[in-house]
Order: sequence, then C-alpha cells, then structure tokens
Amino acid sequence: MLLKDKVAVIYGAGGAVGGAVARAFAREGARLFLTGRHVVPVEAVAKEIASAETSEVDALDEQAVDRHLQSVIEKAGRVDISFNAIGIPNTTLQGVPLAELAVEQFSLPIATYTRSYFLTARLAARRMVAKRSGVIMTVTSIPSRTAIPLMGGVGPAMSAVEALTRDLSAELAPQGIRVVGLRPQGMPESGTMKEVFGLHAKAWGVSREQFQEMIANRTHMRRLTTLEETADVAAFMASDQASAMTGTIVNLSIGSLDD
Repeated sequence: MLLKDKVAVIYGAGGAVGGAVARAFAREGARLFLTGRHVVPVEAVAKEIASAETSEVDALDEQAVDRHLQSVIEKAGRVDISFNAIGIPNTTLQGVPLAELAVEQFSLPIATYTRSYFLTARLAARRMVAKRSGVIMTVTSIPSRTAIPLMGGVGPAMSAVEALTRDLSAELAPQGIRVVGLRPQGMPESGTMKEVFGLHAKAWGVSREQFQEMIANRTHMRRLTTLEETADVAAFMASDQASAMTGTIVNLSIGSLDD
C-alpha cells in the first residue's frame, strides 16, 4: 500500500474531491483525520472508511486549525500529509462578466482560497519540521493557467494558490517537506462542477450538457477528469514514490493545457 501507516489530515473531506481522496488514501493504508466546516457530510464519508476520525473544523479559522492539528499530534504522534480540498459555493461568483461583477464577489474566492491554503499549510509545516518529513497538498483548476470568460475571481485565486505552492516548496523542501498541487479538469460527478457548468451554460445560452461537452472537447480524449482519477493521483503524489516531486502542479487537464 502506498500510504501504509501515514497520518493524513484532509480539509473539506465532506466534499466530492475531499471524499474521493479520503477513500483513496484509506485504500492505500493511511490513518485519516477528516475535517469540514460542517461535520455531517464528513461523517458520511467516514462511514465508508475504517480508520477515520472526524472533526468540525473551519479551515479559515487559524485557532480551530491549530487546535485540531495539535489533537492529531497527541493522538497519532505526527502529521505526514495535509490535503486541502475546501470549496465555496459558486452561485454568484461565476457566470458574470468582470465589468459587471461586484468587487466583493471578485475578491471572495481570492481571499478564501489563499487564506485557507496558507493557514493549513503553515500550521502543518510547523509540525512536520520536527520530523523533517511531510507532504502538503493543494488543489486548483485550469483557469489558473488559461483565460476562460466569466470566471470572476476564480482564475486569480487559483493562480495565487499555485504560486503559494511553489513558494512553500522553495522554503520547506530543505527541511524535508514536499509541497505539491493537483490541477484537474472538470470532474463532472462533483456537485460543485454541476453547479458551475450550469452557471456558464445559462450565460452562454446552452444546456448544461452542451456546455460540459464544449469543455470536454478541448481535451485530447474528449472527456473530463474523473474524481477517481484525481484521487488516485493524489494518493501517488502523497506517497514516498513521488519523493522527487515538489514545487509543482500535476497537470490533470487531459491535454487541454500543454504543460
């Protein structure tokens, strides 16, 4: 198993990506500490996993994250993997031209994602330094690298998270800590992506299925990344088999981005 006896903390574990990654990590032998802003969906994921503990943690609250990590240290002795998969509702964040978008709505994804990824990474790193090992993981999306209309502040937010991933690696790699990111394309099984596709479809005057097909046709395989594919790559990247990879974002766009 790739992650046998590894201790992993997952933020946003009740969401589609966090849940899929939790299941993949569990399959590969990790001991899991699953968190979410609302604990009920996190507990639903944990029921599928034998070795998982759940907690209600707001990943934007520094003290809450710090207290939880300290409890993990007390129970497990260390933190080997920190995986952040938080998300925010997109109902009013996308599908609106930038010239018409309120500044608060433009700024919200930038402030939310950068704050959460910075806090969870910084606080995990402080624990990992003592063992001189660990993996901190981020999740972004293709607007970080290519211009897509009606994305609001999501593109700048994802670009900022990728820059943070590289900068964290530059500082933490000499202390044995890897920092890597995943950049999937689509994942239409996710409720969030269904919502996003619906917003863009409405703006383009097409059905959600037609818009999804438009996005899929930009890839080499004419399809979108699945949650399972993303989770499987996450498990590999978190493992010692990926020990030479840090300060990079894994391109899961199925060819729509030339990396």
